[in-house]
Amino acid sequence: MRMAKPLALALLQRKASLVGAFFMAAICAMPAQAFCPLPVKPQQVAVRQVLDGDTVRLSDGRSVRLIGINAPELGRKGRPSEPYAEAARQRLQALIKASDGRVGLVRGAEAKDKYGRTLAHIYGRNGDNLEAVLLSEGLGLRVAIAPNVRLAGCLDAAEQAARSARLGLWRQSPVQRESALRQSGFAVLSGTVRRIERNRGGVWLDLGERVVVQVPARLQRHFPARFFDNLKGRQVEVRGWVIDRSRKGVIKPGQRRWLLPLTDPSMLKRVSG
Repeated sequence: MRMAKPLALALLQRKASLVGAFFMAAICAMPAQAFCPLPVKPQQVAVRQVLDGDTVRLSDGRSVRLIGINAPELGRKGRPSEPYAEAARQRLQALIKASDGRVGLVRGAEAKDKYGRTLAHIYGRNGDNLEAVLLSEGLGLRVAIAPNVRLAGCLDAAEQAARSARLGLWRQSPVQRESALRQSGFAVLSGTVRRIERNRGGVWLDLGERVVVQVPARLQRHFPARFFDNLKGRQVEVRGWVIDRSRKGVIKPGQRRWLLPLTDPSMLKRVSG
């Protein structure tokens, strides 16, 4: 018997809270894995507050959005927190506390996001990249948004460690079939590329019957020339922030409701075929 989605989410939230203390104790006892080596002389800054698992506020007032990780969302405006959201925030707090509240800051090639937050990697006193630590413990999902992709490879390795060990978010895989997609927001989807189309808007990949993946024209230069060769008919795994096109008006005949803009080649992986 299939469980209704609200009930399933509630049970998952309850399970996450019940195992939270044990989970945090276990991962804190694990040795940190230095997936992303410390760069030469990062800027030393003081952290005033950890806002969530991927955002901190510095003592000078700047908000810093960590590059390469998307942590579960804390509950806001009456909405419940996503599973492991509080665990991710607490773990980041603990990592920063272990560094006496000071971290090494390495800004991205693109220095700020659309909200005015500083985009950066942060490092603990022992040289560990804190995004990699969180990813290796399953407390976030890897993202890569060009041009801030210098550490994409080592952050991917960190996530793969959590995926192999079934830690955190990977205890129950967050990957869902494209046919099961029901809401906008960050998602990791699997499906088969049915069609590839090119136009002024970029490159469009129909993923099954309901989702289209777009490589925007402005980002095409970041994709290898032969990236799309032999992709049709292949099963792939893609990730990114899904947009519900139906909210912007009537969907044209033949258009897919769900749009997933692809922000870097590493956000799509061939699974088989």
